Amino acid sequence: MKPWPEALDEPPVAPNTAPLETARPGDFQSLQYVKPFVRDDGAAKSLHFTLGELQSRMRTRQPWRLEVDYTRTMMGFLLFKQTPAHIGMIGLGGGSLAKFCYRQLPVCKMTVLEINPYVIALRREFQVPDDDERFQVIAADGALFLQTEKPQFDVLLVDGFDHEGQPAALCSQRFYEDCFAALSADGVLVVNLHYDHPDYPVLVDRISRSFNGNAVEVLSEERSNSIVFASKGKAISPRAMRLSKSLSSLDEEARKQLKSELARIVWQMKNLDEAGAA
Repeated sequence: MKPWPEALDEPPVAPNTAPLETARPGDFQSLQYVKPFVRDDGAAKSLHFTLGELQSRMRTRQPWRLEVDYTRTMMGFLLFKQTPAHIGMIGLGGGSLAKFCYRQLPVCKMTVLEINPYVIALRREFQVPDDDERFQVIAADGALFLQTEKPQFDVLLVDGFDHEGQPAALCSQRFYEDCFAALSADGVLVVNLHYDHPDYPVLVDRISRSFNGNAVEVLSEERSNSIVFASKGKAISPRAMRLSKSLSSLDEEARKQLKSELARIVWQMKNLDEAGAA
């Protein structure tokens, strides 16, 4: 569960400039970012900006496990894309999704965008892999990166939060348009939203508008977060989803962890599909 800002007005369009220079802990540019802290109970570590809000949680002996419920829901993209060639992520946090995808999708390239240098500085604390030929963490403004670098992803995961919640730049209509442009022809966008926020319906509408209505909401198991899946290509339909196929590339432990959650997602989508047809 993560905090949200009081207002989510449209930010001004960023100028056509180069991406922000890399900020490092202790330099002048880093002063604009809040330093998170880590709580360690011996069995697990958690990342926080405030005591009341959890950003990420990791089992020390199983750092690749998805401990927070909504992260397992975000992996529902496997129902659409079982073998993405390139995954983009906005928001590193404690690296839960990055570590899981790196371990379970070994032929997939991953590019992670994180604006806060203090978060990046904790990557070893949370056992995030070092950069290599298929995994890279870039210190960058995710919204500006999409505008200036014009990347192409098969899956784009948006889970960017700070101490005030989700920045307005990561939930504007312009941002979702840029997400659409950053996807391959049949790419999938996955966005983590706070279900109880008063602007939640507005944000879902923005995503749906950018993807021509081809989007669906799925509540996380604890119902505090809602994950929106939006497809650039073929229409989202539970009839096209095959649970066994979606899990086939994962190891046994990961299949056990995700099987019930992916089945729940399919069931929820079927209910939405039937309600829409009624």
